[in-house]
Amino acid sequence: MIFIIIGILLLAATTLPQFWVKRVIEKHSQPDDRYRVSGSELARTILNRYGLNHVEVELIKDGAGDHYDPESRTVRLSEQFYSGHSLAAITIAAHEVGHALQQSTDYRPMALRGRLIKKTQGAEKIGAMILMASPLLAIISRRPLPTLIIFIAGLASMGMPALVHLSTLPVEFDASFNRALPILKADNHLLPGDEGDAKKILKAAALTYVAGSLHSLLNFWKWLKVIRR
Repeated sequence: MIFIIIGILLLAATTLPQFWVKRVIEKHSQPDDRYRVSGSELARTILNRYGLNHVEVELIKDGAGDHYDPESRTVRLSEQFYSGHSLAAITIAAHEVGHALQQSTDYRPMALRGRLIKKTQGAEKIGAMILMASPLLAIISRRPLPTLIIFIAGLASMGMPALVHLSTLPVEFDASFNRALPILKADNHLLPGDEGDAKKILKAAALTYVAGSLHSLLNFWKWLKVIRR
């Protein structure tokens, strides 16, 4: 019973933030002609304003989410935000530019996130492989201890991506509220009355990673179900 309750709580913690983020973004993606500039045009304007002419602004073509790539120094936006003229488009664009500004000022948490991601790439896949091997090892060895050790190692490996995602939260909130929002306000990029909604969008952009941080924990529960059978 406790196991089922934990599963329900993890599922809710994973899906509810995603639902809220999607709802906020969709609500403020219309009307699509609210602003004179598009998301990509605003991103280019802000980057040039802060001397980041070398940072590119590209349209996402592979289905990946909106993001800033620190290695290629590129702001990548999906079609609705790249070409869109909605409040969501310019706000999301400003948020991603916020990451470019973080890199230009050597913002340490962002650098730490980059190092963590490199060190933990593939950790979740390795963890899954370890967990899948646990039952087989138990059958071969007929000893619980080696299986327990491998099981713990698998959970630890799968938990590393969760830690990386959680480490992104300060980076995301800084990009939203210490970078993007002050710029949108100071440079009068927002229409009168839009600041409150822009804050909701910026919060949604940051909280996207909450669901990501809990996704690996949900995987723990799924694999635990497999092991218990």
